[in-house]
Amino acid sequence: MKQLFTRYTIAAIMLFLAACSKDIEETNLLTPSLNPTTTDANAGSWKPILLASANEVSVPAPIAKTAPDYTAQINEIKGWQKNISEDDRKLVKYWNGGAILRWNEIMRELVAKYNLPPVQNENGTYPLPNASNPLAYPFFPFSNPPYAARAYAYVSAAQYDALIAAHHYKNLYKREAPYFADQNINALVNKSTLYSYPSEDAVVIGASVELLKLLFPGEQNFIQQKAEEHRRARFIAGANVRDEIEAGEALGRAVALKYVQRARTDRTGAAAGITNGVDLWKEFEQAAIQKGESPWISQEMPKRPPMLPYFGRVKPFLFDSLTVVTKIRPVAPPSTKSEAFKKELDEVLYYSKNANRERIRMVHVWGDGVGTYTPPGHWNAIAAEHMIPLKLSEVRWARNLALLNMSLMDAAIVCWDAKFTYYNPRPSQVNPEIKTLTGLPNFPSYVSGHSTFSGAASTILGHLIPEKASLFTEMALEASFSRLYGAIHYRSDCEVGLEMGKKVGSYAIQRAQNDGAN
Repeated sequence: MKQLFTRYTIAAIMLFLAACSKDIEETNLLTPSLNPTTTDANAGSWKPILLASANEVSVPAPIAKTAPDYTAQINEIKGWQKNISEDDRKLVKYWNGGAILRWNEIMRELVAKYNLPPVQNENGTYPLPNASNPLAYPFFPFSNPPYAARAYAYVSAAQYDALIAAHHYKNLYKREAPYFADQNINALVNKSTLYSYPSEDAVVIGASVELLKLLFPGEQNFIQQKAEEHRRARFIAGANVRDEIEAGEALGRAVALKYVQRARTDRTGAAAGITNGVDLWKEFEQAAIQKGESPWISQEMPKRPPMLPYFGRVKPFLFDSLTVVTKIRPVAPPSTKSEAFKKELDEVLYYSKNANRERIRMVHVWGDGVGTYTPPGHWNAIAAEHMIPLKLSEVRWARNLALLNMSLMDAAIVCWDAKFTYYNPRPSQVNPEIKTLTGLPNFPSYVSGHSTFSGAASTILGHLIPEKASLFTEMALEASFSRLYGAIHYRSDCEVGLEMGKKVGSYAIQRAQNDGAN
């Protein structure tokens, strides 16, 4: 009983500390203020992802600038600006780094916080997180790589659709920003020529909050706190009056609810493969045995059920589920009884016994294990780093991250489809002499998740930022082969995973070429 108390107590303390309010980090304040080279004022004509059209969700006309209520809203901003503190200025500077960037960082923080696999019960079984009781151990969600990829995709896609709709109504209603309406308002942000109703930032708030509450239900207070800080920063900065914020948030929420509906029916709920205590996923093990192959077996003690064995059946964004099986699913790996398999196994053993400084560096840089924002989050961080200098508009930030994250979610789907179709054992399972240099994931080997994620991410990022395409390709290769050097994957896992990821990325490129944003 003492062991059980310790486990629950440590886990609760970790979540409590992570949930504590943190000051804005000085490094975040160094991010340049959003000052796009072009505003992409025509984005209302771009093709949305889930919305049928930019005006599918209606936004009422704003009150006239001559109305007493508008004057009251202008005076509200002046009231905010009367006694601006240093903390207020920091808040404005932080959020002026970009609404899409900041909410992406917040999401990565949440993913890292919840990327904690449940500890076994005293009887050797493993509990499952429960969305209906997210603060009971094990905390919901366990934000493993597939879950994280899906979370990034839903939030980014909803933000993008909401901003397309916002641009449509900006151009319809043509209301100028408050710092143009009253010269006594001090603009603490770069003045934008975009119309300000509805507010872009508020649209992002509305979409982000609604989906993050669904994806991380135990974090509602934290999410609402961030929303309130963002909202307050816009008032203090003189960037939006209240009805622009309210209209934007309402639009963002309405768009997000369409994504919530999709999320509830995308088959993720059945991905764990355990129903009423029955391990449905054992069908994969039996299929491998019937084919005469050695099946994957969990190397944890006690044995843990595999991670999300039915995630390969989740509904993708960029193509249909039939495409997963007929166009992207790879051929079988070398038979576990073949000479080709033995050759690959011997190669893993070599790297296990002959680690050098450079390969160890690669293993650790691309580890992305427990407590991190996962490989999809790693590629989000890479994308953000290379997008900041480009001085993009909010809507183009949203488009780029939506394309990236839909690729990453669909990469998780095709990767998990392959893993549980072939159910291939990990190298250290076959040869106990192999000692891994990094954590051993609890799911089959073929194909490598890092490789599939990296192939997809590098492909779409190379299209979006063509001058960096070769750099992204080099990163993907390093991420992929870090798993061979870490002795947890065979060469074919890495090579085939990369190619599968590139196929996924090519579907994102097709979408990008036809969305009207080029």
